[in-house]
Amino acid sequence: MRTKRRMGWHRYVNLMTVATTLTVIFVVLPILWMIVSSFKGPGSINTDAVLPHPWSAANYEAAFSAQSQDPFYRYILNSLLVTVCSTALVLGIGTLAGYGLGRMPMRGKLPIMVSLLMISVFPAIAVIAPLFLILREIGWLNSYQDLILPYTAFNLPFAIWILRNYFLGIPKEMEETGRIDGASPLRTVWSIVLPQAKPGLFTAGIFTFTACWTEFLMSLSFNTTNTYKTIPVGLATVGSLYATPFGQIFAVSCVASVPIAVLVLVFRKSVVSGLTSGAVKG
Repeated sequence: MRTKRRMGWHRYVNLMTVATTLTVIFVVLPILWMIVSSFKGPGSINTDAVLPHPWSAANYEAAFSAQSQDPFYRYILNSLLVTVCSTALVLGIGTLAGYGLGRMPMRGKLPIMVSLLMISVFPAIAVIAPLFLILREIGWLNSYQDLILPYTAFNLPFAIWILRNYFLGIPKEMEETGRIDGASPLRTVWSIVLPQAKPGLFTAGIFTFTACWTEFLMSLSFNTTNTYKTIPVGLATVGSLYATPFGQIFAVSCVASVPIAVLVLVFRKSVVSGLTSGAVKG
């Protein structure tokens, strides 16, 4: 039976396109509002004007100047350091663990994978108090490592799941060829397996980077000095009882969104490939 072909505006207007359009508007409008508001002057930030008049970069200058009361540039550098270190540790450990669980024979794979899944969905707020006490006892409060190690521990299970599922989709014949040529197991992983698993690595890396960059609760609980605060905590605690610099908050929020936006735009195809591969082969 031949289906009736849609003609005219019916070809473009249907339930799916309407839902997609509304979703895009719902996501994009707050971002546009934040960007536009960051260029408003102090006199127009609280007005009903949609567009700045005139356009001004005063908020960016005030937020990142050396005389700023809140060192936003320091918060961004702290976030960058903690996030990059945590992501590197997650990818390094997750690659070896994912390869071992996906390719090497071992007992107890199912209990290990179930445990990793349970850890990945475990609420972080449930362990904030014990972690705080442990970090206080070893003298790690107000430091970088008090965030790097917990971030690595909480993001590692999800990364192992993604990488393990992606390793399962790589043909074993490629590894056998490397072993025949005399390559060690570590050399085989580095030279043969990892180049084929780039989409999975990008996916795990971007999700880990995003989770660490936007994490708030641990950073708020473990670091109380401006020297070690990250950007989410810095934005939440800026201002005083009587005044809140909304213009500077919008400006810093725009700058803080740039790394994630760049990663997603540059590696979007790899992320989609890594997610779909894990969903099909896992």
